[in-house]
Amino acid sequence: MDDKQGYAVFFFPPALEALGDAIKPYLVEGLGGAHVLCREIDTGGALIEMTLDGLGADGTAIEREIMVPTNMVRMIVSVRGEGAFGFGPRIPAQTEASASPARNEPDAATPETPPARSLPAGNAVAPEPRRP
Repeated sequence: MDDKQGYAVFFFPPALEALGDAIKPYLVEGLGGAHVLCREIDTGGALIEMTLDGLGADGTAIEREIMVPTNMVRMIVSVRGEGAFGFGPRIPAQTEASASPARNEPDAATPETPPARSLPAGNAVAPEPRRP
């Protein structure tokens, strides 16, 4: 997967044990554990079809398809090489001088949070303020 796109397919431990030596040549060890890197997957049936790129015995590029029952797959992760991925905030690294404030006072540049409005009794949703 030179273009850094595809999928990492993770299996349940009993599935890896059941597949045994047949799956071992296709497994890659990573931070999340052993997985199979695929160019394409098809999850539309009782079997998950994984398409892998590889090299034949003579060094030519070949395409392999592996199919396993869907209940063997723990997780499928999209693999992309286009930069950061995730749902966390993108906060730049702080220097040591700015990492810990010297006082416990709020920063002048940070606006204070307005107090929460209380809801009238019996209403589930606060009414929207009217705009002129």
